[in-house]
Amino acid sequence: MGCAFASAGVIHGGGALLSRCHFDRITARRLSSCSSPSFIPLKVQYAVRASRSLLSVPYGIRCEAAPSTVSRQAFELADVCWDDIGFGIIPTDYMYVMRCPRDGEFSNGTLEPYGNIELSPSSGVLNYGQGLFEGLKAYRKEDGSILLFRPEENGVRMRMGAERLCMPAPTIEQFVDAVKATVLANKRWVPPPGKGSLYIRPLLMGTGAVLGLAPAPEYTFLIYVSPVGNYFKEGLAPINLVIQNDYHRATPGGTGGIKTIGNYASVLKAQSEAKEKGYSDVLYLDSVHKKYLEEVSSCNVFVVKDNTISTPAIRGTILPGITRKSIIDVAVSLGFQVEERLISVEEVLDADEVFCTGTAVVVSPVGSITYHGKRVSYGGGGVGAVSQQLYSVLTRLQMGIAEDKMGWTLQLC
Repeated sequence: MGCAFASAGVIHGGGALLSRCHFDRITARRLSSCSSPSFIPLKVQYAVRASRSLLSVPYGIRCEAAPSTVSRQAFELADVCWDDIGFGIIPTDYMYVMRCPRDGEFSNGTLEPYGNIELSPSSGVLNYGQGLFEGLKAYRKEDGSILLFRPEENGVRMRMGAERLCMPAPTIEQFVDAVKATVLANKRWVPPPGKGSLYIRPLLMGTGAVLGLAPAPEYTFLIYVSPVGNYFKEGLAPINLVIQNDYHRATPGGTGGIKTIGNYASVLKAQSEAKEKGYSDVLYLDSVHKKYLEEVSSCNVFVVKDNTISTPAIRGTILPGITRKSIIDVAVSLGFQVEERLISVEEVLDADEVFCTGTAVVVSPVGSITYHGKRVSYGGGGVGAVSQQLYSVLTRLQMGIAEDKMGWTLQLC
C-alpha cells in the first residue's frame, strides 16, 4: 500500500491554543493528602504570556517566548498523586488517530477522546501480528514548558519497521506533528518537574479485514499517552538479571531489529519465570552460538571495562535503541572509548560495570548477573560511577536542566 498519511489535524471538543506562549509556574498546592493510591487533587496554575490575545493556531506548532503583552489563563494539572505514579497506564484525555483506507484516500488525523477502539476479528494485526509500536517521552521544565526528546528518531525507526512488515507509514514530519499534537492535547498529564514524564506510545497496525495470509487492506496510526514514573520498581538502583539459555529473543533474518509487537510477547514467559525467582529481568544470548550478549527483554545492554564502554553491535537481531544511540554519543563526548561489537558471556562476567538503556528505563545499572547458577555482582551493591554519570548527563538534557548542545530536544508550550 503506497500511501502517505495526512499531517496532524483537528481536535474534537478542544479549546483554542495560545500562539507564542510561555508558561511560568506561579502556584502549586496540595488540596488533600495522598489518601488515594492513584489520584489526588493537585492544582498548579500558570501565567501565560502571549504576544497576542487568545489566538488559535494548529496543534503541533512550536511555541516561543513572547516579547510583549501579558495575558493570563489558568489551567490545572491532572488530579494525580505524582509522588506515587509507577510505570502503568493512567487514562488521559485524548488519543491521536489517523487511518489509511483501502482506496488510498487518506483522512486527516484527529484527536479523539481516549477510549476503546473497534477492530474487525479478521484484522491483520489480530490474525497475523501486523503491528509496530514506538515509545518516547515528554518532560515538563521548571518554567512549565514541555520538551520532547528526539521524536524524529522514532519516526525513522517506525518507517524502517513498516517497510519490513509491508505496511505504509507516516512521514517523519507527519509522525512528529502527530506526537506534538497529542502531547499538547494532554499537557495537563505531563508530570511536574522531577516527578516523572509523559510516556508516548505510537502504534501502527493493520486494521483491515484479511483472512488469507497477506498484508491488510487498511491501516491505523494511533498515539496514546500516560504519565509514568520509574519502569523498574528499584528506580535508579541496581537490578538483578539472569542469563537465559533455553529461550531466545530473536534469530538472524527475523524481526529482532524492529519494534514489532510479536517481539515482546515472545519474552513474556522467560521474563515471568525470572521474576518468580526474584530476578528483575532476563539477559538474552544470540540464538546461533549461544554465547554472545544481545538484549534484555526491552532494553539494550552496555558493559564497562576500564575506560571502554562496549555494547552489542546492531546486526539485525538487536533493536537500534534511541537511548542506546544517545548514550553512545554522550559517552564519547565525555571521553570514553565506545565499541559496538560481539560481547561474550565471559566478558560481561568480568566487567567493572553493566547497565541497560531504553526509553522507559533511561539508564538502569545492573547489580548482578546470574549464569548457570553462578551470581556475579557489580558496584558493591550500589550504582556504578559510569552508570551514574551517563544517567545524570542524559536526564539533565532530557529535562531541560542542562543546555542541549546536541540539538536533541524539541520544546513545546
